[in-house]
Amino acid sequence: MGATATPTPGPLAPGTHSFTLEGVTQRYHVHGSGPVCVAHSGGPGIFWEYLRTPALEEHLTMVYVEPIGTGESGRLPSHPHGYTRARYSRFLRGLIARLGVPRVHLLGHSHGAFVAAYHALNHSDQLAGVVLYEGAPVTGPEHMEEAGRKVGEFAARHAGHPGLPDVLAAFGAMSGISSDEEITAVARGVLPSYFADGWGNEARLAPVRDAIRATYISGLDESLSPDTIDDRAGLKELRIPTLVIVGRHDVICGLRWGRELHELIPNSQLVVLENSGHMGHMEEPELFSHAVRDLVRQSSGDGGSTA
Repeated sequence: MGATATPTPGPLAPGTHSFTLEGVTQRYHVHGSGPVCVAHSGGPGIFWEYLRTPALEEHLTMVYVEPIGTGESGRLPSHPHGYTRARYSRFLRGLIARLGVPRVHLLGHSHGAFVAAYHALNHSDQLAGVVLYEGAPVTGPEHMEEAGRKVGEFAARHAGHPGLPDVLAAFGAMSGISSDEEITAVARGVLPSYFADGWGNEARLAPVRDAIRATYISGLDESLSPDTIDDRAGLKELRIPTLVIVGRHDVICGLRWGRELHELIPNSQLVVLENSGHMGHMEEPELFSHAVRDLVRQSSGDGGSTA
């Protein structure tokens, strides 16, 4: 008798998957079961693993994007340039179409929240809802000034701490990054400031810090122009269910920006994680998970997808 062919796993089978778009490999990772939520990590350039959230996987099929330019996903011919929101969104569109469900929920963290906002504004037909987690409506000088102010507040609160000079040195090195090694070192160096009490939770922080890996992404398009963002006008017209999550102690995309996103987006929900910084999915995982699950449940009548 002839051998029986082994069925090809479906696009939402647990595990790692890949496909090719525009000649570039896009990898993604599926964990959990339930309605489908696609998660886009930040940086840009930080590897996806830090965003994995077991508390969500108990209730949702989490599809973690491994953004192009990082990990085992492919590089653009223009690497490290050309990784604009429009390009990330094209790869998201291809991924979501591949999953074979009518609409998904999209969760973006940090820079991933900027990508998620762009996708929601331009491809809302694919989405049952969107979670903007530690995002902002703008980048550029205004955003940098606010981040500088928040880092200054962090430094004042921790004046005299022996680890503070290393954190501030890492922030100072951001503008000169030009290699994978440098971005990884900076991401690890600033990490204590990304938690509400990073130094007080060293036992939990150390494994997270040691696991961080990153690829240098310039933030410039192929013509070497900055991919500057100002979504304020567009967000006023966003009509899909939207959840904004922000940690009260975040120094990079803090409470000011969470509130502004909430005020701009009609009928959005705002959840402030009182005991979190930039990493609420690690610091307050149950509250974080509950907020995301609530959005999925509330928007299920609008076509929330299931695996």
